[in-house]
Amino acid sequence: MSGEREACLLVVTRDDDVRGTTTAELTRRYGGDYEVRSCASPEEAAATLTGDGPPVAVLLGGFGDADPDGLAELRALHTRTPGAVSVALVRWGAWDTARPIFDALTVGQLDRWLTAPQVRGDEEFHRLVTEVLEEWSSRRSGGFQAVRVIGEQWSPRSQQLRDSFSRNRIPLGFLDAGSRAGAEALAALGLTEPRLPVVSIRFTREPVVLQDPTDLEIADAFGLFTPLDADVVSDVLVLGSGPAGLGASVYAASEGLSTLVVEGEAIGGQAGTSSLIRNYPGFPTGISGSRLAFSAYQQAWAFGARFHFMRQGSGLETTADGLHRVALSDGTTACARTVVVATGASWRRLGVPELEALTGRGVFYGAAVTEAPAMRGRHVFVVGGGNSAGQAAVYLAGYADRVTVLVRRATLTETMSDYLIRELEALPRVDIRYRVQVTGGSGTDFLESVVLGDLDTGEETTEEGVLFVLIGSEPRTDWLAGTLARDRWGFLLTGSALLADGVTPAWPLERPPAPLETSTPGVFAAGDVRAGSVKRVASAVGEGALVVTLVHAHLAAMRAAEGSGAQVSAPAARG
Repeated sequence: MSGEREACLLVVTRDDDVRGTTTAELTRRYGGDYEVRSCASPEEAAATLTGDGPPVAVLLGGFGDADPDGLAELRALHTRTPGAVSVALVRWGAWDTARPIFDALTVGQLDRWLTAPQVRGDEEFHRLVTEVLEEWSSRRSGGFQAVRVIGEQWSPRSQQLRDSFSRNRIPLGFLDAGSRAGAEALAALGLTEPRLPVVSIRFTREPVVLQDPTDLEIADAFGLFTPLDADVVSDVLVLGSGPAGLGASVYAASEGLSTLVVEGEAIGGQAGTSSLIRNYPGFPTGISGSRLAFSAYQQAWAFGARFHFMRQGSGLETTADGLHRVALSDGTTACARTVVVATGASWRRLGVPELEALTGRGVFYGAAVTEAPAMRGRHVFVVGGGNSAGQAAVYLAGYADRVTVLVRRATLTETMSDYLIRELEALPRVDIRYRVQVTGGSGTDFLESVVLGDLDTGEETTEEGVLFVLIGSEPRTDWLAGTLARDRWGFLLTGSALLADGVTPAWPLERPPAPLETSTPGVFAAGDVRAGSVKRVASAVGEGALVVTLVHAHLAAMRAAEGSGAQVSAPAARG
C-alpha cells in the first residue's frame, strides 16, 4: 500500500492513548491519500525511516509526561526528514508544555503544535492538520499547474513571472527551456524557436500560449483586463493592494462605498513576499504573507470591491468640483471622489553596476521565495537588518547549505524583532556578520562571487555566494512629484506635517488636513508610502482601516458642499 501513497504522516509518542486516538483520526480522514504510521518510541521511528516508503510529510512527536524529552527527540528525527513539517503533539490540558513549545517555535526548532484529538471527528484537530498539510504542500513542487512557464532558469523575466504568479497564489509549474523536459514541452506546444519565456495558460476552456508576453497580455489572457470607464465615478479609488490598500478595500467595500482597486504587480506588496509572518495578531504559529494578503483580497472582493490588475497610476489631476482623475499606465483613466494612495515601496538597490547587471541571475531583490529551492548546495548572503531580511534568512536556511546575514549596523536590536533575532541566532545554518556591506561582485551568466567590505577596517574579501537584498525601501511616488507634497526621500507628507514651513504644494484650505490626508484634499496616503509610517503589516492594515473613516468624513463634506455651493477641494484644477 505504501507505494500507492505520495507521502506519510508519522506519529511518534510513548503515550498509548494519544498515539491510538491520533493515529485513528489521521487514518480515517487522510488514509486514502497518505500512509499513516505510528511508533511507540523515537528509536522505533528512526528504524522505520531507514526502510522503503514514501517521504514523511508531517512528523508529529509527543511531548508531555510520557515524552519528557519529546522536543529534543522530535528535532533529532526531523534532521532525518528535512522536508517534513515538525509538529509537537500534546494532551489537552497539559499546560506545562506551553512555554517550552513556544520557545522552540520562537527559535525555529519546531514548526507547529497540535492538541491530540478528543473525540472521533474532532474538527478543530482536523482544521489544524489541514493547515499543516497545506504548509507541506507549499514547500514542494508538483501538483496542479494552472500556468506553466518555460524559459531560461536565470532570466530576470522568468524569475519575475515565477514570483508574480506565486505571490498571486496561482498554481505554477516552471521548466528550464534548456532542459530535456523543457524542450519536450515546447515541442508539444508546436514551438521550435519561441521567444522566451513562454507562458502556457492551462485552466482556460481553450489553452492559451503566449511568447514573451507583457503583463497586460497576461492579464488579458486571464480575463482580468477589463477596460475602465472614465465616466464612472467611484466613491474611493485605492492604488495598491498591499496590507494598507487591502485594509482600506475591505473596510470601504464592507461599509457600502463603491470601491475600485488598481494593482500594478501582485497582491500583498512587499509583505506578500514574506514566507512567514509570526507577529501578526491572530496567527500564533505564523502565516505567509501571500496567504494573508490573498485572504484579504478575497474578503474585499466578496464585499464588492472591484480589482484591476497589471496597471498603475501615472498621473493625478483634481478638478474644481473635487473629483480626482488618475491616469493609468495602460492609457485609461479612473475617476473617484476620494483616492487612497497605498502604492507602498520597492526595495532599495545596491547601486553596484556589476551586480545590477546580474539581477535575477544570482542577485535577487526581496525575499524571492520561489527561488529558494534552487539554493540547495549554495551559500546565500541576505543583505539587510529588518524583519523582512530576517524572515527571508529563516526561510532560505531550509534550503541553502549556509546563510549569512550581512548587516551594516553593529546590532540588530533597533531594526529587527526580538523573536527573529533569537531564531536566527539559534539556526545552525545561519550566521550574522555585522558592520559589513557589499561593494562588488562578478559573474557571466550567473553571480559567481561577491566582494564584502568591512566598514570599520576597510578590508575587502571575495567570497562565493548568492545575494538576496532587502536593504530598505524607496516609495513608489515618482509619478506624484510636483502633485503631492513629499519629503526629501519621496514619501508622501500627510496631516500636520503639511503645515510646516516650506512644504510644496501647500495645503490649500482653511480647515486643517486630516491625519492621513495628503496636500490634495480628498487624497489620502496609507502604509509604507506615507512619511512617518510604522513598517509593520498590522499598522499598515490599521491605517487602511482608519483612512476609510476619513473618506466617509470627506464624502459627507462633499455632499454638504454640493448643497450649499461651497468647495471642499482645491480652488482650481491641479495636476
